[in-house]
Amino acid sequence: MSLNLNYEPEVLVSTEGLTNEQWLGYRRLGIGGSDAAAVLGLSPFCTMRDLYYDKCGIQEILDEEESNWVAKKVGHRLEDLVAEIFSIKTGLRVYPVRKMFRHPLFPFILADVDFFIDFGNGKTGILECKTTNYNCQSKWANDSVPVNYEYQGRHYMAVMNLDEVYFACLYGNNENEFIIRHMERDLDIEEDLIAEEENFWKEYVQKKIEPPYIEKPDLVLESIRKHYGPAEKDSDTVILAPRHLNSVKKYLSCKEQKAEVEKEVKRLDEEMKQSYLDIIEELGTNCTGKISNGKEEYIVSYNPMYRAGIDKKALERLKIQRPDIYDDYVSVSESRRFSVKVKEAA
Repeated sequence: MSLNLNYEPEVLVSTEGLTNEQWLGYRRLGIGGSDAAAVLGLSPFCTMRDLYYDKCGIQEILDEEESNWVAKKVGHRLEDLVAEIFSIKTGLRVYPVRKMFRHPLFPFILADVDFFIDFGNGKTGILECKTTNYNCQSKWANDSVPVNYEYQGRHYMAVMNLDEVYFACLYGNNENEFIIRHMERDLDIEEDLIAEEENFWKEYVQKKIEPPYIEKPDLVLESIRKHYGPAEKDSDTVILAPRHLNSVKKYLSCKEQKAEVEKEVKRLDEEMKQSYLDIIEELGTNCTGKISNGKEEYIVSYNPMYRAGIDKKALERLKIQRPDIYDDYVSVSESRRFSVKVKEAA
């Protein structure tokens, strides 16, 4: 596929005054920028299968509030502030266009851009506004951009036929705790991205075929849990397909290897404890000590840690004696543990 760059983006709809439900309805007509990483199996938030379900309007059985809903709301509400800080720091004019665009050559590729940049020389760029917490700023280290944001930016450049995108990220509460990254268009990467998005849309969404799970196991397990629902403890035993036999054997092999590693870790833990017993005895009730060999000084700490909790028996008493308090403050979450037992076939 050779890209044709002689085009202008089409306006799908004005987003001014759209309700959230209407906006989501238009997003389901194609692939948006925040969907791009999921199409490639690189999203930290959802699988390709989750994206397929969303585009097909298939609701999750466990429709829980997202764990990162606060971060999403904060990010949305601070977009204008992030854009303002970027403008002040760079001297560039930024402005929003409240429209959802689509690629005229690939109408299933959509873009709802945060802000556009006026470079003052007749050229236009894209500004994506992000927020993160102080502990996550390392994801932007060494002039890098988180991979899901990178592909969002490349997706937008493709739709808008523009050559530059800036990312502005606020990670603190002042203008100095601010990250700016610049990225230029790469037509080879863009061509591959469009090909993957086209394949996802035509081979899975339009044909109503579920895409495979290709992501990290924890993300896949969460996806399966949300779309199949809670466990049914009294359900019948499922006769699994013979093709799963290799997976079971691999699981057992990995479990055996893990047990050997854990045995070694336990041995090393014991040796570590043995090495500092005399130090702990000398510290007594003190929490810190130091020792020097003339060249280096070592600071030793043996600090207490406190954790509030309630044991199982006390929890049972609370449930019986004060069910009102129990119901108000105790929540039950479900997790499932996979195991394999081997026995002779009947």
